[in-house]
Amino acid sequence: MELENIVANTVYLKARESKTKGRSKKWKELLKFPHHTISAAIKNDVVLTYDRICEKEPIGRELFRLFCAGNAPLQQAIDFLDEVDVFDKAEAAKKPELARQLVARHLPEDSQPIVAGIMVDTAEKTRSRVAKSADEEFSMEVFRDAVRQPVTKKTFRHYRVLGKGGFGEVCACQSKISGKMYAMKKLEKKRIKRRKGEAMALNEKQLLEKIDSRFVVSLAYAYETKDALCMVLTLMNGGDLKFHVHNMGNPGFEEERAVFYAAEVMLGLIHLHSKRIVYRDMKPENLLLDDYGHVRISDLGLAVQIKNGETIRGRVGTIGYMAPEVVKNERYTFSPDWWGLGCLIYEMIQGKSPFRARKEKVKRDEVERRVKEDEEVYTEKFSSSARLICSQALQKEVINRLGCGDSSGEEIKKHIFFRNINWPQLEAGIFKPPFVPDPRAVYCKDVLDIEQFSSVKGVRLDESDEEFYRKFSSGSVSIPWQSEMIEMECYKELNFFEVNGLPSPDLVGDAPPEPPKKRGVACCSGSDDGL
Repeated sequence: MELENIVANTVYLKARESKTKGRSKKWKELLKFPHHTISAAIKNDVVLTYDRICEKEPIGRELFRLFCAGNAPLQQAIDFLDEVDVFDKAEAAKKPELARQLVARHLPEDSQPIVAGIMVDTAEKTRSRVAKSADEEFSMEVFRDAVRQPVTKKTFRHYRVLGKGGFGEVCACQSKISGKMYAMKKLEKKRIKRRKGEAMALNEKQLLEKIDSRFVVSLAYAYETKDALCMVLTLMNGGDLKFHVHNMGNPGFEEERAVFYAAEVMLGLIHLHSKRIVYRDMKPENLLLDDYGHVRISDLGLAVQIKNGETIRGRVGTIGYMAPEVVKNERYTFSPDWWGLGCLIYEMIQGKSPFRARKEKVKRDEVERRVKEDEEVYTEKFSSSARLICSQALQKEVINRLGCGDSSGEEIKKHIFFRNINWPQLEAGIFKPPFVPDPRAVYCKDVLDIEQFSSVKGVRLDESDEEFYRKFSSGSVSIPWQSEMIEMECYKELNFFEVNGLPSPDLVGDAPPEPPKKRGVACCSGSDDGL
């Protein structure tokens, strides 16, 4: 039995280390773009804006910069905006010199006394000018259509089980096209139907599609097999915070580490709240570390999007982490998430949750009574700032709770607990984590220790389920797909032009589409032969 676990871990680690070696030999054929006449139709059903295409979408950003490189005024504008971005992320001590250099290169000499105002005003005008040029002259429909190509189980290689979700297993997988590793969350169709979980499953998938944050796991692909619906998500190799809090030495973290994780989690919550999404399931096991030690929020199964001006009600969450208003079944918006952040900070420092000891056998009613009535206890592990933020976030009344009076999160960012955080650097992913996971370790349970699901009996799938499956199985998601293509160097290796410098036939206006091949794989056909 031990041998089985060793083999599973060895194969998994080898795949993680393989990088681009994990590609199929036919990966370029798989990524072959459709004829330009097909791509042109995208203009009719997609909203193309500068912010979306040229800033948020990774390939769009790369292509737009290539476009600007051939236009001197646009290139100068891009250089200026890049330097302003560097200035914004710099440490306070370095900003005066960076400002001096920026002004000397880009701004009039008479702007010296009012540098800050000139920079902001000029940056806004420059961005508007660049956006106008992009709207008028720039296009990337061919890449956008490539995102729509079919996805099936044969698109991925499957590795060891990492854990369990509510409707099925979570395993590691690897794209045969790029070699990138992902986590695959399988939702068994019969289990979903037996538990009437269609709305919950579709809700999580649709919420994940709306999210683009380095502090929340990303959905890269959604597809179906005969027996399951599959979500392909960011792979977080560093394990969850519950494991690190309780299983790596003495329970709890040094305050520096707790501050870092709390800050990144908070940015994840701010992003969710900006989309009107309340998370409702904050706990250490739902917070995952990546290879570099950065943390992301995962598992949006209980999250819900709230309409403007409305509130919701629902006693959902995990016992001991649910806010008083949730326990009392009162109406709320985003307040449970700030309570959850307080619980998280407390547990990261103390090594136990504020209202329930680890492995304590206590009835649900008693835990809920503690949440509603008892004050949390602070030990010498808490500094004055740590105690202050926990006590403010764990206020029983929403009106008094930290974060609930400011939807932007600025109130919490300014808290003394986060005094050493450089927020622009953290948001850009360049703030150094205090802990980096061991790349040779597998931070999850042994394969045989992960309890297997029993088979589902007495449930039949029929045509009435097909509409739900079609809604769920939407294929690849644009921004994560583009990030994958750049990260794994597929974008870099694809050639748009022939050796003689002329466009390839599929980009020539009068050239007809190539006839489909009789054997092998054609991306636009959705065939999986040869994989």
